[in-house]
Amino acid sequence: MDWKVFATVFGTVFLAELGDKTQLATVLFASRSAVSLWTIFLGASAALVLTSAIGVAAGAALSQYVDPKYLSYAAGIGFIVIGAWTLYQAS
Repeated sequence: MDWKVFATVFGTVFLAELGDKTQLATVLFASRSAVSLWTIFLGASAALVLTSAIGVAAGAALSQYVDPKYLSYAAGIGFIVIGAWTLYQAS
């Protein structure tokens, strides 16, 4: 296992997920007193694992047809567009 790649992916995903809508929804589910916290934890964890698996599979499939360098460019441009749109909406 490449621990440098593992640490990079873990850090990036961890920081991206902090305070996002998914975490806030999980907090709301957990705030209900009549539910099992383990059920909420397992459901949220399974959902995050599945979405990550879909992302890995899609990335692997796309890299067979598109140069990964161009995928990085597209992702970067996408983040810039989302950031610009967010700033535009905030003003």
